[in-house]
Amino acid sequence: MQATAGRYENPEESPFFPDKLPHSFVPPFKYPQVLHPAGTSINKNKIIWDMYFNQLLPLFVAEGDDGNYASTATSDLACLQALSRRIHYGKFVAEVKFRDAPHEYELAIRAKDRDALMNLLTYENVEQMVKKRVEKKAMVLGQEVSLGNDGDKQARFKVDPSVVSRLYGDWIMPFTKLVQVEYLLRRLD
Repeated sequence: MQATAGRYENPEESPFFPDKLPHSFVPPFKYPQVLHPAGTSINKNKIIWDMYFNQLLPLFVAEGDDGNYASTATSDLACLQALSRRIHYGKFVAEVKFRDAPHEYELAIRAKDRDALMNLLTYENVEQMVKKRVEKKAMVLGQEVSLGNDGDKQARFKVDPSVVSRLYGDWIMPFTKLVQVEYLLRRLD
């Protein structure tokens, strides 16, 4: 349904099943050409799908069947699309980094040196700060709130804040950098 409404015509969106998309019924919109054409087709949704269902969900979902299939499917779809969009923004980040310092990237790109590109893209101190920030946000925004005064001073969370930090540290940031490297390898095509 979203494909027929033109969602995947937007360069910020990456479909999970690109071979099974129906055509859009919406007239094409002229999006600005920001990305290098050779890198626009990068799609890492297979690894995002695998991570989400096989690694992330088991960290915070209880086993069992609550019968809420429609709301669960809706929530899974929203989460998968948010993860995909966030990770695939790496294409745009890589383009900005390349434009800011093409001479730093060109040698590694021509040599197809993934490790050198990964080193150029990695800022450990920033990644540590991001993980701490998202954990803190999960602690503040993800608290269970009760109106009663049960004397329990221990905060309770909807999702363990360390899982949110791990989501960024183990998956979102590494997958985003993977997208950046893949994009940069095609940047001079």
